[in-house]
Amino acid sequence: MLFEREAMRAALAELAAGGVFIGTSSWKYPGWCGTLYDAERYLYRGKFATTRFERDCLKEYAEVFKTVCVDAAFYTFPTPAGMAGLAAQVPPDFRFGFKVTDEITIRRFPNLARFGHRAGLVNPHFLNADLFTERFLGPLEPHRANVGVLMFEFSHFYPVDYAHGRDFVADLDRFLGALPRGWPYAVEIRNASFLHPEYFAALARHQVAHVFNSWGAMPPVGEQIALPDSRTGTVVPARFLLRPGRKYEEAVRMFSPYDRVQEPNDDARDAGAALIIEALKAKLRRPALIYVNNRLEGNALGTIAALVAKVRAARAASSGQ
Repeated sequence: MLFEREAMRAALAELAAGGVFIGTSSWKYPGWCGTLYDAERYLYRGKFATTRFERDCLKEYAEVFKTVCVDAAFYTFPTPAGMAGLAAQVPPDFRFGFKVTDEITIRRFPNLARFGHRAGLVNPHFLNADLFTERFLGPLEPHRANVGVLMFEFSHFYPVDYAHGRDFVADLDRFLGALPRGWPYAVEIRNASFLHPEYFAALARHQVAHVFNSWGAMPPVGEQIALPDSRTGTVVPARFLLRPGRKYEEAVRMFSPYDRVQEPNDDARDAGAALIIEALKAKLRRPALIYVNNRLEGNALGTIAALVAKVRAARAASSGQ
């Protein structure tokens, strides 16, 4: 399925009007030049300028899409200047999905170079509601109308972190209860064994959504959406990131520079279409925000084009057209 820019712009605008926002995980991919992006916009002295592209391409992205997931917020707290810069490039009806900074969601810092001397140590700010309110929500407050969902992504926990899923749920419950009300919160977990009724009940108590996520060690999204009482928040977020069973690094090697779909994933497409159709039937009562990563099939733009086509075909069939 080819990504036709103008046709996609119209289709995504129609879906957004019905409460369904579909976008990508991040947006700074030169491999999308020639489909989404016009490389000539970013020339400097006759050459493609990466710095100019990364600084300005959100504006061109927002000419077609109505939402994007800001993955960069996972690595550092947002700043007022940074948020103002993002908001200045998008129209008023655009919605950002933010991954909350891992300073809040990591229990023990991994042994990665970016953590420096903290690698391997327990994080003293894990589930710190006051720090989150000050450092994350503070810069977002002036742009609240553009916030579609705030996602707390929890990497896989090991027994040294939590011996039992119920212990995580108890900590999560306390944390969610301490957060300021009125924001569209969501939780993404990477432990399949934590997907039990107590987890969903804790989310529902605080009207916080579960992020349906396609990830290496998680069950397929189709299985997650079939779980009882899994719609727990004011929004329905989903992130199609990896084919279950695959490592992130393997997908990067396979699919870079993300300029074409290389491995269609019918299960993920079917699950995404089901969520979209469900949200459209809800008639704006519970908006859906669906994000697609290049590492799922090789090119998020092509995946989204195929997803939109699948939804259109299903709706036509149901109406007898």
